[in-house]
Amino acid sequence: MIRSTFTKDSTAEEVTQGIELTGKNIVITGVNSGLGQESMRVLASRGAHIIGTARTMEKAKAAASEIEGKVTPLACELSDFKSVQNCAQAIKALDIAIDVLICNAGIMALPKLELANGYELQFTTNHLGHFILAHALVDSVKRAEQGRIVMLSSLAHKMAPKGGILFDNLDGSRWYKDWPFYGQSKLANLLTAVSLSKRLEGSSATANAIHPGVIRTNLSRSMGGVQGFVFNNPLTGWVVGKVIGSKTVPQGAATQCYVATAPELAEVSGKYFADSNEERPSRYGQDEALAEKLWDFSCEAVKDYI
Repeated sequence: MIRSTFTKDSTAEEVTQGIELTGKNIVITGVNSGLGQESMRVLASRGAHIIGTARTMEKAKAAASEIEGKVTPLACELSDFKSVQNCAQAIKALDIAIDVLICNAGIMALPKLELANGYELQFTTNHLGHFILAHALVDSVKRAEQGRIVMLSSLAHKMAPKGGILFDNLDGSRWYKDWPFYGQSKLANLLTAVSLSKRLEGSSATANAIHPGVIRTNLSRSMGGVQGFVFNNPLTGWVVGKVIGSKTVPQGAATQCYVATAPELAEVSGKYFADSNEERPSRYGQDEALAEKLWDFSCEAVKDYI
C-alpha cells in the first residue's frame, strides 16, 4: 500500500506545494463549484493550463474569470451525450497532449428516480458521461510525457447493491433507492479506472480512482427529504460534519490534486486513494471481470458517441 506524508487534513495547496506545472494541460470537469473549482484554482496557480468544463459555457466562463492563470472554458453537460461528444471534440481540436484528466463532476443521492438516455440519471451523469469523455481523450493523455486520468469515485462505492452493477436494472424500473444507485455510479467510476489502467499498460499513462472525503458542496443539493435538509442546513450540516469528520473544500480537493501531480505516483495505476493515501476498495471495486463487463456494456451503451 502506498503511503504519503499527507493526511485527511491536508489541503490541495499543501499536497501540490513545490510542484511546477507550467506547460501542463489539465482537463477538469465541474469547475464552477466545489472540488472542481478549488482544483482548478490550485493547479492553475502551479502554472497549469486548465481546460475547465461546466454544464453551460456561461458557467464555465464565469468560473474561469475568477481564476488567475490560463483557463480554457468549455461546456459539458454530462447527462447529454452529444454535449460530452462536442466537448471532447473541442478539446481534441486544440491538438495538445493532455497531461491530466480529472473526472470530477457529479450528482448525488437523487431522492426520486430520474432518467437520461434510458438510464438512471446518476449512472448516466457520473459514469457514462465521463466514460465518453475519457474514451475520447485517452489518446491525448497517452501523448503526454506522463499522462494521468483521475476518476472521482467515493467511499459510497461500498454502498452499491449486491452484485455491484445491476445490469438488468440500470433504468431503475424494477426498484430504485437513492444511496445504492449513487454507490453503483461511484463503483462504476472506480471500475472504469481499473479498466483504463489495463488499457494504458505499455504506455507511460496511468489511471486511478479516489475518494475525496465527505464535503458539503453543491453535490449535496440534489439530496432530498430529511437527509437533504439536515446536510444542507448550515447549522445541522455543521453538527453532522463534526460527528462524521467532514472536510473543507480545500481539504476535499487534496486527494485528486495529489494523485494528479505527485511525482512518486508516476508509475502507479489502477489504484484507489483516500486522504492522499492508497486504500483498499470493496471486493467489487477489485473485480477485474466486473470491470471488463462494465467496459463492454458502456461501449455498447454510448456507441454512437465514441
